[in-house]
Amino acid sequence: MSAAPTTTSDSRDPGRPLWAASAPAAEDPPPLEGVHETEVVVIGAGFSGLAAALALAERRVPVVVLEAGSPGAGASGLSGGQVIPGLRHHPADLVAAYGETLGLRLHAFGAGAAEALWDIVDRHAIACDADRGGWVQGAENAAALAEAGRRVRSWQAIGAPVDLLDRDETRARTGAEGYVGGWIHRGGGVVQPLAFARGLAAAAVAAGARLHGHSAALRILADGAGWRVETARGAARARRVLIATNALAGALWPGLARSILPVWSYQAATAPGTAPAHGLMVGAAAVSDTRRVLRYFRRDAAGRVVVGGKGLLRAPRSEGDFALQRRMIGRLFPALADAPFAHRWGGQVAVTLDRLPRLFALAPGVWATIGCNGKGVAWCTALGAPLAALLSGTPARDLPLPPEERLREIPFHALKTVYAAVGSLWLRLQDRFADPAGA
Repeated sequence: MSAAPTTTSDSRDPGRPLWAASAPAAEDPPPLEGVHETEVVVIGAGFSGLAAALALAERRVPVVVLEAGSPGAGASGLSGGQVIPGLRHHPADLVAAYGETLGLRLHAFGAGAAEALWDIVDRHAIACDADRGGWVQGAENAAALAEAGRRVRSWQAIGAPVDLLDRDETRARTGAEGYVGGWIHRGGGVVQPLAFARGLAAAAVAAGARLHGHSAALRILADGAGWRVETARGAARARRVLIATNALAGALWPGLARSILPVWSYQAATAPGTAPAHGLMVGAAAVSDTRRVLRYFRRDAAGRVVVGGKGLLRAPRSEGDFALQRRMIGRLFPALADAPFAHRWGGQVAVTLDRLPRLFALAPGVWATIGCNGKGVAWCTALGAPLAALLSGTPARDLPLPPEERLREIPFHALKTVYAAVGSLWLRLQDRFADPAGA
């Protein structure tokens, strides 16, 4: 999560995403200069890297974090900020993928991911406009509502605060048109994602982590019994390394970037006060739906309506690139069909073919966490503590996500734009057949 923000400008948005425009100011950490000795090097100051660094520092493990830009400036600070409990998979799916013991452990860990994030917010008093008003998943049709019922029963079996919603309840909570029902998990919510990332960074530094911005990792080289991570102006030597760059893996480790598809997601926000003026989002902090080409929306602390969904196969360049978001807000909230967008921006999501996250053991002492699949706010934050345990010597068998020793490279990854284009078209056709009126 180490690239600079990608955004577009208009008369209302002077070149910055909403989150950069509304987050509290923070000083950039200094670049790495010279050679430094430490126990662990973490590459990437997004949610995964910062949460791991915080947990390491709390364990009194010396840790250096290297970030190409500033903390949270990549995918984390460009995200929707939706704190969603769990993974998208049913427990039976995880058992099929990992076996009963690991599958159920992974399900339980995912179920507690949102609570782990809220605990960090509370313990470190992070000012990030945290709203724990719950997450609703809207159902587009009868089949989707039946699937929502199965999910509710699965969550209720472990005592989670969930309920099935009918059409009227869904509309009352969200203000959105077009859903036949849905379900709510009251453990979910939203944060201002860039403010949260900056708060994580401050907490990690206060606990003893050394954080260096504008220090892109260029090479990871074997160095005696450990590793040497080189930047343009220095290097850090350590026994262990964690690559936490997610969708922005680049060429730092051979094959890592080929294990995921970096998919663009675009977001747009209305002016402050829009949501309360129209009675929107009064019973839920965050909403996404069951469409294969996902739509998600929320309100922020200033009452803006923020909508997000699939982008093009590149960074956004102009207002015309946000046609899907314009259609989306017009269909969900007809009263806002002509409301101007005050902010528009895009960010990348790391998607795996089976939509499961990955933890790779790349070499003795080198790990990579990748593949948040759009659930990264809660998932990546919660994973920080287990990653810190791993980097401190805890046996891998005790982790909620088992490390894999072989990269799962996507075949013909050089054709990733073709994958994305064909896959998107197929998913949109499935959505259209299921819901002919859908955006």
